[in-house]
Amino acid sequence: MIIFDARRVKAYEALQEVGRQAGKEAVFLDGLWTDLCADEELFTEFIYYLEHHSIKDEIKCRGYGLTDLYFYLMRRYEVRQDIGKNYGDCDKEALVLDTFALMVELKKDPDPVIRRLEEGLGMDKLF
Repeated sequence: MIIFDARRVKAYEALQEVGRQAGKEAVFLDGLWTDLCADEELFTEFIYYLEHHSIKDEIKCRGYGLTDLYFYLMRRYEVRQDIGKNYGDCDKEALVLDTFALMVELKKDPDPVIRRLEEGLGMDKLF
């Protein structure tokens, strides 16, 4: 008998669809999927996002949550695009996927990510 978690199948399909619409490469999506499956807490947060289109923000790593990372990435996008606070052309779905990927990175190796978060977004520090 084969038993599978339908929640995972639906989440995988949703990730692929959201990623396709956001223009994300298959390599990025496959890596993110692997990382989400390896971290039950993050996977549960991702399911919540898919169901509610909002971040529950229960996960913290060294004081930073998904909302913190989302706004950091939003600000980085603004600076790169030199658009100030015009969020209309920003792909929010792509930004959320990047937020989950950044949380994976933060949880795996917090110090370099925290340095980037705390140094701010000077023009020479965008990447």
